Amino acid sequence: MQMASASTIALLPLALSLAFPFAAPSQSSPHPSETPSTHPRLSPLESLNLRIGTAGQGQIVPWVGAPFAMTYWSPETRAGEVKCIAPYYDTDRTFSGIRGTHWISGSCVRDYGSFTLMPESGNLRLESAARAVPFDHAHEHLSPAAYRLDLPEQGIGIVATGRTRSGLMSFTFRHDAPAWVVLQNNAWAAGGSTTIDRAHNEISGSNPARRLYARAGEPAGFSGYFVVQFDHPIKSSGTWDTTGRHDGSANQPTLEGVAAQTGAYLRFELRPGETLLARIGTSFVSVEEARRNLVAEIPGWDAAAVERDTAARWNELLGQVEIDPDAPKDQREVFYTSLYHSFAHPRTVSDSDGAYPRFADPSKLMHAEGFTYYDDFSAWDTFRAVHPLFTLLAPDRDRDMVRSLVAKGQQGGFLPIFPAWNNYTSEMVGDHAIAIIYDAFAKGIRGFDVSEAYRLVRHNAADVPNAAESADGRGRRGLASYLKFGYIPLEDHVLDAFSPHQEEQVSRTMEYAFDDGLVSRFAADLGHTTDAELFAKRAGNWRNVLDPSTGYARGRHEDGSWVTPFDPNKQFRWLTEALASQQTFFVMQDVPGLIAAEGGREAFVAKLDKLFADGAYDQSNEPSHHIAYLYDEAGAPWKAQRHLAGLFASYTDRPDGLIGNDDSGQMSAWYVFSAMGFYPVTPGLPRYAIGTPLFPSVTLHLPGGGTFRIVADNAGPGHPYIAAATLNGKPLTRAWISHAEILAGGELRFRMSATPVTTWPQATSH
Repeated sequence: MQMASASTIALLPLALSLAFPFAAPSQSSPHPSETPSTHPRLSPLESLNLRIGTAGQGQIVPWVGAPFAMTYWSPETRAGEVKCIAPYYDTDRTFSGIRGTHWISGSCVRDYGSFTLMPESGNLRLESAARAVPFDHAHEHLSPAAYRLDLPEQGIGIVATGRTRSGLMSFTFRHDAPAWVVLQNNAWAAGGSTTIDRAHNEISGSNPARRLYARAGEPAGFSGYFVVQFDHPIKSSGTWDTTGRHDGSANQPTLEGVAAQTGAYLRFELRPGETLLARIGTSFVSVEEARRNLVAEIPGWDAAAVERDTAARWNELLGQVEIDPDAPKDQREVFYTSLYHSFAHPRTVSDSDGAYPRFADPSKLMHAEGFTYYDDFSAWDTFRAVHPLFTLLAPDRDRDMVRSLVAKGQQGGFLPIFPAWNNYTSEMVGDHAIAIIYDAFAKGIRGFDVSEAYRLVRHNAADVPNAAESADGRGRRGLASYLKFGYIPLEDHVLDAFSPHQEEQVSRTMEYAFDDGLVSRFAADLGHTTDAELFAKRAGNWRNVLDPSTGYARGRHEDGSWVTPFDPNKQFRWLTEALASQQTFFVMQDVPGLIAAEGGREAFVAKLDKLFADGAYDQSNEPSHHIAYLYDEAGAPWKAQRHLAGLFASYTDRPDGLIGNDDSGQMSAWYVFSAMGFYPVTPGLPRYAIGTPLFPSVTLHLPGGGTFRIVADNAGPGHPYIAAATLNGKPLTRAWISHAEILAGGELRFRMSATPVTTWPQATSH
């Protein structure tokens, strides 16, 4: 990618090579896989390729801002807050501004509370289609620390940088022509506004959020608030809407309807080559809080300092994982970009002083005392690998996320299942806030109210929501049937779920059974013996939808009969984004029990073999993500290694380099774990299944100060098989490693082979 010249871009990317926490090279004699590198040492930011996932199905934008930011800053190639339309696509060729976005990365949802700023030179153009200008990717530079774009025909250079709740933009106008800034309030609902305060060179406004899924389209009860301050006087201004421009107007209300567009425009007097700065604060509470956030994070106008700070934060976080410096450029870019994608969400919602809108009743104000309050948990996706990754690399963040989930449960009555837009939703199935909470607890993370967390976990699992609660997305859907039958029969159409995810009875049954298994473990850890026994029994409810005549998960009627017709490799309404041949393996809480139910190890391996042979494994969606690792439990880890090596190839450094939606980082987190050589098959069980390491070496610089190294001698293309392994110099005779062993530091060493090695491990422990 060609970077625009210094003459056309106001700031240079001076922050990319800041110090990052890689350990100094060892002074001991190197092993063959540890031969000193002759390649230049790159920081994690220098290894990113932010185009990955911005085309095809990825649904990712090249955002700017701090990890887990409240508001990210994204170039905009598609305007408005439209469901399943991200702000930016690599295939687009027109640019309409920089958006302050709350898009959930890798999703198919709707942006909310957003706004867009666009500099213009010469003629004033307001609506998104009119102001969109052609642009060339060769004139872009993408980094989480700063986005740069040069528009040669317009004579404008743009730089956008940001922190957690704020941003700073610079617009350099090279032509001798009127300099304009257009703001579009991207609201599609009435009740918001945009206000110009020329006396203070400021625009402020609000964009009311609307709910999605449960009670879709209804007010979410809060807005995205913003304040934009300029370092030059506003010479003239006005507002605009779909009827035209309103010169001199200082206030513009938002309008109802997706097609409605409103905003403001400002004119500045600048000399050719002069730069206009705009610093921006955002909040979900008020314009006043947005202003406080701005003062707290960007008190001055030093854009270079903001860029350096954000770069340092990303380098520190990403630098906790140090891969082999001689890794091929494409693999290095895919790995670090995947790691970056994993740290997008959940979203910071609390302000710098702790203020945030109350969950499920945002008209009331709360304060996060001693923690950061988060929202936008894509929990059905992220309980699998994203949150387990946080327990390793960002445990303090994960603790605050657990505290946020507990706070939501206290404020709304039930733990949320898929909390987004600071509300309950009826999206997806399962009850996986339980998995996020218990996984943190099982791995030793504390600092949250454990007894209150357990009370809420149990309440979700045991208490059927009433009709009003269920309609609002609270509690488990289909729970009454689940408790009555031990499964959800096909006669229960689960009509209180979001319409594309009504029914899905078999997936609900199996996912509730998984969650119940974690409730049982949680209860046992806390000494609640009766509960532990109750939920351990319910954890076996997967057996009630496993047809013994076929060995596959299958829809079942109230009378116990099985649905017909049936084909394990066809889609049915009683499944969630999966085939029966995939859903059958969602028994992570009792893999030995599933192996026994399938007829033993040999039969289980044969069923896994058939899944792959039929082409039914689907890396593009989450239900398949753990399946290859189940070979480990069945005593055939070499088959896991073979399939995983093939799956790595589905991740590339192209813009369409993800084969599915990134789903708030889950697709990326799968790659991060798997490339390191291990994966959390069962969140809540503090251990990781061993796969096949992609790199000759990986070093984890753990938050507690220790290091853990994964070394793969003879690693490389065509050598996916593990011939032998040691942990801290002692033979490893099991195909897993515990969380505690990683945190203790040390070295996991593999000897790789080009041919399958069926003698490792000599014993597989369950």
